[in-house]
Formats: sequence, C-alpha cells, structure tokens
Amino acid sequence: MVATCIVDRPPTMATFGPSLWGDTFSAFSLDDKVQETYAEAIEDLKKEAREKLKAATNSGQQIIILIDTIERLGLAYHFEKEIEEKIKQFHDQFQENYAENEEDLFTIGLGFRLLRQHRYNVSSSVFAKFMNKDKKFKETMVDDVEGLLNLYEAAHIRIHGEDILEEAVAFTTPHLNRVLPQLESPIKDKVKRALEHPVHRAVPIIEARLYISIYEKDESRDEVLLKLAKLNFNYLQNLYKDELSQLSRWWSKLDLKSKLAPYARDRLIECFIWGVAFHYEPQYSEVRIAVAKSMQMVSIIDDTYDNYATLEEAQLFSEILESKKGLVSMVKQLAWAYNKELKWIVKRELPSFEEYYENSVITRCVYVMFTAHFPGMKSVTKETVDWLLSEPKIVITTAKMGRYYDDLDMDFALVYPPEQLTVMDCYMKEHGVSRQEAVSKFLELVEEGWKDLNTEWVTKTYSVPEEMLVQLLNYVRVTEVTYNNGQDGYTNPQKVLGPYILALFVDPVVV
Repeated sequence: MVATCIVDRPPTMATFGPSLWGDTFSAFSLDDKVQETYAEAIEDLKKEAREKLKAATNSGQQIIILIDTIERLGLAYHFEKEIEEKIKQFHDQFQENYAENEEDLFTIGLGFRLLRQHRYNVSSSVFAKFMNKDKKFKETMVDDVEGLLNLYEAAHIRIHGEDILEEAVAFTTPHLNRVLPQLESPIKDKVKRALEHPVHRAVPIIEARLYISIYEKDESRDEVLLKLAKLNFNYLQNLYKDELSQLSRWWSKLDLKSKLAPYARDRLIECFIWGVAFHYEPQYSEVRIAVAKSMQMVSIIDDTYDNYATLEEAQLFSEILESKKGLVSMVKQLAWAYNKELKWIVKRELPSFEEYYENSVITRCVYVMFTAHFPGMKSVTKETVDWLLSEPKIVITTAKMGRYYDDLDMDFALVYPPEQLTVMDCYMKEHGVSRQEAVSKFLELVEEGWKDLNTEWVTKTYSVPEEMLVQLLNYVRVTEVTYNNGQDGYTNPQKVLGPYILALFVDPVVV
C-alpha cells in the first residue's frame, strides 16, 4: 500500500496538532440555581430597559444611540418588537425630512447604518451634504472622530454603484488610522475594533463580549444596560458551556481522535464557535450543537480526501457514501466534489478558474451545514429547504464569499505540501499573474461579494424566515473572523479563534 500511495497521491501529507482545549469543557455541569438567579435578575432589569425604550424620543440621537447600544451589547433579542417599532418610526422621519435637515455626521452615519442593518433601503445621498463640489468629503471633518467612525461603519453596508460610500471608505480609513495612536479609551477601543472588524461584518456575540468591556469605560454609559448585558452574557456562557460539555462527551464516545490523528483536524470547539456565530440566542441550542457536529465530521471527510486517501480509496469512499441511504444528498454531492479536487491535485491537472470555483462552492459546505441543523429551527418548513436548494443568489453569494476568504489563507503553504493545489494557483496560471496580484484580485472579490450580499440583504424580499437570512449573513461574518488577515484560524486557532473561545466559553464577565 505504501508504494501505491506514492504513485497515486502526493507523497507528503500535512500533520495537525491536537485540540488546544483537551478536556476543558467535558466536566462542566450546569447549575440550575445559578441560572435561575441570573434569569430573575435579567427579567427585572429588562423591565427597566423596556421603559427606557418606550420613553425614548424618536428624533435626534437619543433613540438610535439607545438601540445601537442594546444591539451591540447582545441584548436585542429581548426587545425585538420594541426595537422594530422604534426603527420604523425613525425610518419614516429619516425618509421625510430628518436626514435633509440634520447636519451632524455622527447621527446621519449611525442612523443610516442601523436602518440598512434592519433592511431599510435608505439612500446614501444623505451623505452628499458632507462633500465639496469635487465630490470629496470635506477635510474640515477630520477632527470629528465620532463622525468619521460612524461614516466608516455606514460605508461597510454599501451596495453596488454607491460611489459616495466608496469615497467614504477611502476618506475615513486613513484618517482613523492616523488619529488612533492619539486617542484615549473608550473611543480608541471603538476605532481600533472597527478597523479590525466593522460592526456589520462582525460576529454579533463576539462583538457583544468585546463591547461590554468598551462600554463600561464610557462615562455616558447606562448602568442598567451595562449590568443587564453582563448578567445576560454570563447566563449565555453557562448555556454554551453546557452545550460544549454535551459535545465533548459525544466526541469522546465516538473515539475518533486517536484513529484520525495526526492527518485530520480535531477542532470540535472551533466548530462550535461557528454554531454560536450563526445564532447565539438561548433558543438555538440544537442549532449550535448540530452545526458543531456536522462541521467536525465534514472537516474529517475533507482531510481524508486532502490528506490521506489514495485516488482508488477516494473513489471507493465516494461510492460508499453515495450508496448509503441514510445520507442526505448534500453530503454525497460534497464527497464527489472532494473526490474531483483530489484528482486534480494528484494528477497535477490545473482546471480553469471557473471550473475550480464551481466545484469549490460545493466544498465550502454551506448546504451541508445549513441542512444539518434545520430540525433546531422551528420556523423552517419544506418551502424553506426548497428555497435554499434552488440556489438563490444570496445563497450562492454566501458560498462564494466563504471560498474567497478561505483562499486568502496565507498559512496554507506552512501547513500543506507544495504540491497541494489551490484556486489561487488556477487563477495565477490562467491569467499569468504573480501570487501578490492574485491576492489583490481575491481581496477585490471579497469587497464585491460584500456588495452583492448587502444588495440582497437591503433590496430583496424573500419568502423565508428572517432567521435564515440572518444566518447567511452570519456565515460570511464568521468566515471573515476565522480567516482574518489571511490566517487560517480553524486549522491554527492559537492566535485567531483561541482568544475568542476563551472570552466566550471560559472567562465570565465580572459583574
């Protein structure tokens, strides 16, 4: 068999280290009394917060600052009805005369972003008043850091053809980077985080954990909201620990770790962070667990094709999966896509960029991951599944963006052998460009992808549950976080996902 391996697959294989987390979560036991104490305190504070929402005026900064704070602290799911009512009222005023008469960049920027995040298609022309006759933003605004920050954040929910927001990114980014060293907390923390992950592109629960630390430094903070956010986060963290404990026991019972090491990645906890990214609210426990299980198993299948099987074994494995009646069609489709990839790699046959990408959209696992946890989403119907499988543009865009981020992985050459082909190689060969030129192109594809996704989010009406659309957006968000700055935070979680896992699942917030 050794001789066969050398002939029909690359002679060198990647090896992966064990999980960083060992048995960290397996022994956790949820204390119901602690959770009940949290729940009672949360309910009391929710009443106070709800009164603040009701009392807030619908004009000026007050209501949008309050809503933004609630959302960024991870509390919005407690006040969905109230927030939607206030946002609608604000939108009606914004459309009529508010944006026209308001001269404050902070308010216009924040209002615009919130409305678009709530799927109101407001016009970016509201920023025209801040530009000069040459259609450049006025340099007099460079000292308005809060205004610049909100313009920057607003620009990251732009759609195609919005030159004014393209200019906004080009204007705000260098100015915010320039002033950052001179700033003091909490505005310094806000700017630093925005430059790393604009709020529209960030994972909500990660941002909530980080924003709690930023918000408590703010002299204008609302103590009720701050305390509510801290208690709420600790309540959620206990739920996550309990889910991780269940997952850890499931994984141990399967007893695959010793059999698969070192050729396959043991990244169950990193998979779970994807589930939490999809839906962090308490009622989605089944979803989070299903996402983690399906993603870990798919990861093993991926590594088996990429890193272990010969061509003959891969073909046989694909045929076995195809014949198993219990497997959903998406898993079978995924197996054949991996099989096709392996043939290209072993035979050193570079396909066209378009052909590789068509196949790699399947290997991004969107369909497998989404269909695996549908039982945990009460609003999902057969019509929802049919819609997903009909390949609407928002789903294809989501899958492609996952691929773009993955293909920007700069750690790839450090982990995998040089003969392992990537889509980057296909692009370089087909277009006769350098790796740096290919990287620049993929960064451009990421930005175009976000505009595609934002266009679908803001301008289209879909007859599917809102939570499905939110999940598609969150899929892209967690992909960006995982592959931040060209690092593979899934394969090598120490620097990228590791700190987030500690913050979300290990360290409670001090109340």
